[in-house]
Amino acid sequence: MKKALKVIGWVFFSLIVALLILIAGLYLVNMRDKHPDYNTDMRIEAGTPAPLMVGFAAKTVTPEVPDQWEDKNGDAKYNPEDGDTYTDLNGNGQFDAVWIAGFSNSKPANGIHDDLWARTMIVDDGTTRLAIVSLDAIGYMHSEVVDIRKMLPEDAGITYMILSSTHTHEGADLMGIWGESPFKSGVNEQYMQFVKEQVVESVVTAVNNLRPARLEISQDLTGADGLVKDTRDPQVFDNGLRMIRAVDKETENTLGTLVSWGNHPETLWSRNLLISSDFPHFVREGVENGVYSGDSLIHEGVGGMTVYVSAAIGGLMCTHPSLTIVDPFTGEEFAEPSFEKAAAQGRHLSNLILNAMESPIETIDSTSISLLVKTIELPIDNDMFRLAGMLGVIDRGSIGWMKTRSELAIGTIGPMSFVAIPGEIYPELVNGGVEAPPEGDYPGPIVETPPIREMMPGKYKFVFGLANDEIGYIIPKTQWDVEAPYGYGRDNSPYGEENSMGPETASIIHKHLKEMFGE
Repeated sequence: MKKALKVIGWVFFSLIVALLILIAGLYLVNMRDKHPDYNTDMRIEAGTPAPLMVGFAAKTVTPEVPDQWEDKNGDAKYNPEDGDTYTDLNGNGQFDAVWIAGFSNSKPANGIHDDLWARTMIVDDGTTRLAIVSLDAIGYMHSEVVDIRKMLPEDAGITYMILSSTHTHEGADLMGIWGESPFKSGVNEQYMQFVKEQVVESVVTAVNNLRPARLEISQDLTGADGLVKDTRDPQVFDNGLRMIRAVDKETENTLGTLVSWGNHPETLWSRNLLISSDFPHFVREGVENGVYSGDSLIHEGVGGMTVYVSAAIGGLMCTHPSLTIVDPFTGEEFAEPSFEKAAAQGRHLSNLILNAMESPIETIDSTSISLLVKTIELPIDNDMFRLAGMLGVIDRGSIGWMKTRSELAIGTIGPMSFVAIPGEIYPELVNGGVEAPPEGDYPGPIVETPPIREMMPGKYKFVFGLANDEIGYIIPKTQWDVEAPYGYGRDNSPYGEENSMGPETASIIHKHLKEMFGE
């Protein structure tokens, strides 16, 4: 009996050791640091105001969709056991799925509605050359952003590049977690490389397009109030429209416009099977080419290139199916998710934007750029993120045991300030309104004070969300809620926590930003 127990104990011990070796091996291979010792810490103080050069460019990052499939039961998931079939259009004998990022796994694209883009705005004050890139993607990892920075040619002269994802839920997976199954990455490496190359081309082309320009600042902080829903209490929004229009000083033509707003581009919702940039497509079309109702031109566009940047979209800001969008010109109501609903939303937004830009609140002919950039460490406290990293589903790398590298940036362009935040930050962290419900896992005190916009200098304050990284939701610590009883009368834990690095993320980011603004 004793001998048998020894054998059982030895087998059990051996299995534990083998499991630990396997975990260590997976960690060392799949969570290696892809850019050892990398940091982009920099500090550039504003200098003597100088004439500005501004350039815009856009390059498509639309994936090819080689094959199509038939969704027999209408669940928007490819499953042959349900009778789903595919048509091998490229004749290679296999289903070449393009996995759509957002909502669920196993959702292959069935075609393309509109192009995805890497759109770039460059501002150059003669000393500092700042590139702001907006990518039609659900998110982009910091390690991939670093790859792109290393690919930029030296003669492009880029001082610093911000890459912000729009967070469209209708694009191809560039993060890994929306593949065929939760345990299989949805990233196509060839497509990933294509995206990187197109971003580089977008930046280089924008450099070549630099022109003497003035900047016109506009904003409408209330007009879009009814076009987004906060699906999680407390009800706090970041729904102000903020715009920077660049006008060629010599020709008086619009070079381009940067537009920022806080809402998930997921108006099309979970059953859409066509690649799309969602409502930002219609916003960009309206601002550039004009707003139409049928064949009637309602408002002329300004031309140039429009760059759409998502602001604070956590919490969770979205055009939920329960939110009806009313066409601003026909009065037609759209409740169910559809391209018609996204188009009506885009027409409404672009009309507000164009109206605001008719009377800019400030014009800048000469100014200077300041920058403060800081590389930070964040703990990976989410067990699913840890597992996905070790299995290679998420390929972002780590620095030390279950820590990851990310980045924060703040800066000014004359009277404008901006902050680049690496995820989906809750608007209450940006604008105020953080609460500490007694049922929360960390009921108090509130640590993320003052609100970020209150710390920002200047008169016009832009928040660039999902910038240089996608770490998921950035949730106020006192609103973290995974253990019963749940706050605000909820029966279940809210959604945001399962796609967040952890309860300390917000306080770490806020602490760093507070120090940076203090400088």
